Amino acid sequence: MAQASLDDLDLVLMTMAKTIVDNADYFAQLDSIVGDGDFGYSLRNGWEVVLSDYDGFDHSSAGAILKKVALTLIGKVGGVSGPIWGTAFLRASVAAGDRTELEPEDVIAMLRAAITGIMARGGASLGEKTLLDALVPATDSLEAAIGDPALQGDHGVAAIQRAADVAVNAAEQTKSMLAMRGRAAYTGERSIGSVDAGATAIGVILQAISAKWREKHGS
Repeated sequence: MAQASLDDLDLVLMTMAKTIVDNADYFAQLDSIVGDGDFGYSLRNGWEVVLSDYDGFDHSSAGAILKKVALTLIGKVGGVSGPIWGTAFLRASVAAGDRTELEPEDVIAMLRAAITGIMARGGASLGEKTLLDALVPATDSLEAAIGDPALQGDHGVAAIQRAADVAVNAAEQTKSMLAMRGRAAYTGERSIGSVDAGATAIGVILQAISAKWREKHGS
């Protein structure tokens, strides 16, 4: 996997924003099965602002961009999603620092920092039917790809696709889990049998990022 530029970060964040906005109804529908149904709409409220204001963000470094995204989400996303997603991006911004080029190891460090932030802010762990159950396996997959000779030389196209596929499969596996966090936790065993909206969102977002990444960097 090669270095990622700030233009690459722009691509990832803009793809993420558009995907969340476009899938707000779908994510909310999933959340309504055992949750309060506002997940997709809450996220959309913040990411619409990211989309509209992005050109005016501080683009001097990866950390500066991610920090502005974090502050936007914290200020505009309601419910528990705002603090959790905002914390994830804030921790990632600290890990990114003032870098203008990101090595693969930097990207992994940013994702690990985001995961740690989510766990600390939301009190969640793996296996509790949250977005972590897709994000952590996807990050593990991406980290493993850095050292895989078979996945080198294509600017991360195959590695990102594999991570996206891992996320989708992991999200599907949340069907059998008992929800332990959020509104869904109050439904007890009724939460078993439906996928977690947050984990599913991670899969959808990563598939969209993978497609855009392939468009830009694929041969």
